[in-house]
Amino acid sequence: MYLHCCEFHFYHNLLKISLLLQVQKKNYREEKKRATKELLSTITDPSVIVMADWLKIRGTLKSWTKLWCVLKPGVLLIYKTPKNGQWVGTVLLNACELIERPSKKDGFCFKVFHPLEQSVWAVKGPKGEAVGSITQPLPGSYLIFRAASESDGRCWMDALELALKCSGLLKRTMMREGKELDLNASLENSHVALFGLLRANVLQSSEHYQLNDSEIEQQHFRDHDLYSDKSDKENEQDHEESDNDGLEKSGKSEESDSDTSEKQDDSFVDPEPMDLIKETTYVEESHEELGEAGEACQTEVVSEENKSLIWTLLKQVRPGMDLSKVVLPTFILEPRSFLDKLSDYYYHADFLSEAAVEENAYSRMKKVVKWYLSGFYKKPKGLKKPYNPIIGETFRCMWIHPKTNSRTFYISEQVSHHPPISAFYVSNRKDGFCVSGSILAKSKFYGNSLSAILDGEARLSFLSRGEDYIMTIPYAHCKGILYGTLTLELGGYVNISCEKTGYSAIIEFKLKPFLGSNDSVNQIAGKIKLGSEVLATLEGHWDTEVIINDKKTNKSELFWNPTIDIRQQRLTRCTVLFEEQENVESEKLWQHVTRAISHKDQNEATNEKFILEEAQRNAAKERKAKKTEWFCKLFEQDPITGDWHYKYADTRPWDPLNDLMQYEKDGVIQSKVWHRTPMVRSGSVISLSNQVGRKENCKRQVGFKVRLYEYHVYYQHKILNLSRRHVISISGPDLSSWMKICLNLTSF
Repeated sequence: MYLHCCEFHFYHNLLKISLLLQVQKKNYREEKKRATKELLSTITDPSVIVMADWLKIRGTLKSWTKLWCVLKPGVLLIYKTPKNGQWVGTVLLNACELIERPSKKDGFCFKVFHPLEQSVWAVKGPKGEAVGSITQPLPGSYLIFRAASESDGRCWMDALELALKCSGLLKRTMMREGKELDLNASLENSHVALFGLLRANVLQSSEHYQLNDSEIEQQHFRDHDLYSDKSDKENEQDHEESDNDGLEKSGKSEESDSDTSEKQDDSFVDPEPMDLIKETTYVEESHEELGEAGEACQTEVVSEENKSLIWTLLKQVRPGMDLSKVVLPTFILEPRSFLDKLSDYYYHADFLSEAAVEENAYSRMKKVVKWYLSGFYKKPKGLKKPYNPIIGETFRCMWIHPKTNSRTFYISEQVSHHPPISAFYVSNRKDGFCVSGSILAKSKFYGNSLSAILDGEARLSFLSRGEDYIMTIPYAHCKGILYGTLTLELGGYVNISCEKTGYSAIIEFKLKPFLGSNDSVNQIAGKIKLGSEVLATLEGHWDTEVIINDKKTNKSELFWNPTIDIRQQRLTRCTVLFEEQENVESEKLWQHVTRAISHKDQNEATNEKFILEEAQRNAAKERKAKKTEWFCKLFEQDPITGDWHYKYADTRPWDPLNDLMQYEKDGVIQSKVWHRTPMVRSGSVISLSNQVGRKENCKRQVGFKVRLYEYHVYYQHKILNLSRRHVISISGPDLSSWMKICLNLTSF
């Protein structure tokens, strides 16, 4: 009886394995067919383009020919002209290397070559062409390209590096030589055949397959878990084989249930537990000062002692003079750094989260304007100016979004002292936006008044839409220095524009007229336009309510009003735990000055401020004596445009099936993912902007016009020598369940 029971369970388990294998094989064949279709679509679909432009190519006779080059993931198609599509050749990039080539001529040269001097050309064209158009003979193992300018060449270099990383998308399935197993037949005949197959593969010490050298090497490293470099596996492909030949072999292998030549892809990374991720410790802000609405908190009565300090200061300046090098008295200082003050715009970053998912472009622009206005009503009590940041000073903070369960990270650094330039970067990939920019702070003295001009712009990007909103900042105007009440106002015109959608907004921050009433304080007036057509007008006060009037319907409604309820809905800001801050971080750097100001000890504050400034001057003298340059930690400057960019910017759209969480450590904002994907250094991955216009201003972005095709994970069954390819279209726990199934089969 016991033997019969064991036999029943034995065959029952075999039946479950048989059904599981049948499902696996069916899904495997369907995925292979879909992958083949995607490969053909990638090459032939005109919309799947990384970059396309004219390039000069040097022939074997060392003469140059101008040809139209189309870069796709893993391949470079070369045509005579962009219109009639006269195909010249196809370069297979998966085995190529890229290097900049010095040249005495104008333009920018770079070289694409095979490191082993093998052919880089495909045998057939994208439409099956066997012979390319007649042109001068081109080299076989390399190509030398020349772009019109260095900026264009750099764009091509970035695009080619991206295409080289994405060559795994174009992997072709290679069939092994020799005998192949037909598992379908085995399963259909009997369960005993399946058991024999299992037992044979467990007991046999060697395989009955005829393996080539590369496959033997691959199997050896796979068995020893030494396959850690994706590039090593990609280089094992047979690069002399044409695209069409590879697709034909893939098609043949669909009929086989055991395609043991599938390359194992290590793009899958078993994510470490969340509690093991090393990230910065943030704590909620304990106290936040919000000034009152209106003119009351923007004025200040100067004491007699401080008036004497102002008169002493005025003796050092003259009208029209830049005050950036003038040491200001501490009684007018707000006890925080200018880097900290720049973060005031993101207490309502949830407005950007809403705008990112808004489908209507006009509504998106209105939400962007609403978010922009929300950054001004927080103001200190009285007339205060933040600390001038010291070069190398950094500031980090973070806001929690309870509705979307996400976090917005803010990173800033003082990248220059003379002139004083502050660079910042804000990221919330999960909610689909990032903001970057740099501000040059300048101040002008006009006798009884002075203006603090914030010269620069911020770039708001919606990652999944490829939209960039460029915006400027109003200037701060202080009057009543010699006579009258000391008052601070905002003035000037602000522009917010999106080149892709054509929508723009112009907002005027109005100064109070000389004979104006209290109602004329903090006034704004603006327009929202599509091209040159005005769609709506804005009127009101930037610290109270703003009314919008729709021109089509002629209806007015409340657009923005920072009421008590709105202020209570502000996102909670978290700052870095003081013990984890570096010495150059704003809070720790200025702690003694801040403590003295809070204790109203102006002498102590002045002394501590002098110590910091003197240390900065001595460090600058030391660098000058040693002839060494200052290098920023978190930001780098574009040598062409002069713009400052965050070194670790990740502007890929959030993938909920791959991205787990976004976090920050040591100033580096990064994402925890299930599997690795190429880093795309661009405004966004999906960009439909006119590339001709981007060429003119040297800001062409490298990006796909459509989404990247899915990356694949290969599960290798060592006992049965089965390859299970599974497209990542399910969540992490489901992927883990597949691994458990494989382990269960192996243990059996």
